[in-house]
Amino acid sequence: MTLSEIRERAIAPALAMLPARMNSPQAEIMLLAIGLQESNLTHRRQIGGPARGLWHFERGGGVAGVLRHPASRDYALLACDVRGVQPVAEQVYQQLEHDDVLAAIFARLLLWTDPKALPPLHDVQGAWDLYLRVWRPGKPHRHTWDVIYARAVREVVR
Repeated sequence: MTLSEIRERAIAPALAMLPARMNSPQAEIMLLAIGLQESNLTHRRQIGGPARGLWHFERGGGVAGVLRHPASRDYALLACDVRGVQPVAEQVYQQLEHDDVLAAIFARLLLWTDPKALPPLHDVQGAWDLYLRVWRPGKPHRHTWDVIYARAVREVVR
């Protein structure tokens, strides 16, 4: 799928299910950039790893964290109900591979758990720092981030 299709089919429906204050160009940019960084918005099952969904969530990491965190828990429970999945880490983890809207919701909610505001547009380093803080990637690839982030900005800010 193209970035426009991801926005239309996964990100827009996800953000529509969440409070309006979670929807912003910065949020969309972060979702696109992290999805590109994690899976190239193509691989719903991590190659050689355990993560699932376009934003590559692990069962005991991001999935469990979103389900438990006070800032995201209630929204996650509601999203699980609407998407027809039990709000249990194992069930959500399995579903993320098949439900891009649920995956986008969980990605936005994981960003929401960070106490800092989303970085301003064009703040490449701030966006990278947020990604590292919240996703805690095992093998971060800083050398690819600038191009990926710029691509996400171009898609959202036309």
